[in-house]
Amino acid sequence: MARMPAPNRRTVLRVGLGAALGAVATRAGALPRAAAEPAATYQSGSFVSAARGGVSTNWAIARPPGQTAPLRPVIALHGKGSDAATVMAGGVEQGLAEAVAAGLPPFAVVAVDGGGGYWHKRASGDDAGAMVLEELLPMLADQGLDASRVGFIGWSMGGYGALLLGSRLGPARTAAICAVSPALWTSPGAAAPGAFDSAADYAANSVWGLPALGAIPLRIDCGNGDPFAAATRGFIAQLPSPPAGGFSPGGHDGEFWSAQLPAEISWLAPILVT
Repeated sequence: MARMPAPNRRTVLRVGLGAALGAVATRAGALPRAAAEPAATYQSGSFVSAARGGVSTNWAIARPPGQTAPLRPVIALHGKGSDAATVMAGGVEQGLAEAVAAGLPPFAVVAVDGGGGYWHKRASGDDAGAMVLEELLPMLADQGLDASRVGFIGWSMGGYGALLLGSRLGPARTAAICAVSPALWTSPGAAAPGAFDSAADYAANSVWGLPALGAIPLRIDCGNGDPFAAATRGFIAQLPSPPAGGFSPGGHDGEFWSAQLPAEISWLAPILVT
């Protein structure tokens, strides 16, 4: 997510995404949880990823119950030190059920293990970005999802990954990108150890100045006290138009991320389904 302590990175996704979806429902006037049955839908599995060098890669899908048509997915990219299970550990499927009952357009949340390689091809041969775009997305049709257009949301390392992978998938298929406290650096020398293999790797996988990001709806949220705040401000300044979201009090931690999630999901879902 420089590298921040793992417990803080995990906190937001253990308690945040499910709670945030429930908060969206509450703000929209949902019925209490006891009336928000039936049971939610959840799937998980794994595949051997050729893009990641033969690594067994776990995935999970949460969606609201009772859906018969294929849903469009939001691909949720975890931060460094996290994984798909952590993203889904906060009761995401129940939160989706409540949010849809309150009137939010139905959508699915998809998480996948990406390791710690910052969602791009590394010298080791691990390419979590290609895994998402070339292996995970095609697989989603077999799971009853409509991956013709997808959204991306990510935190820290995953926020950078959301910008990178959404731009590479392109505006025809990327409905929206929500980058939360994105791990951005203004030069290869400023990057955290292990984020890139070299200056050439940084240049090849930079999200600065990408034309595609000017054609995709963006939301960027960052805390004023976040160590990535200065770089994020610089990144926003070079975009052709200001993104949604913005800066507010907080740091690079679960408390800030949890607080942002209801507004982020409320922004993302309607764009995803149009």
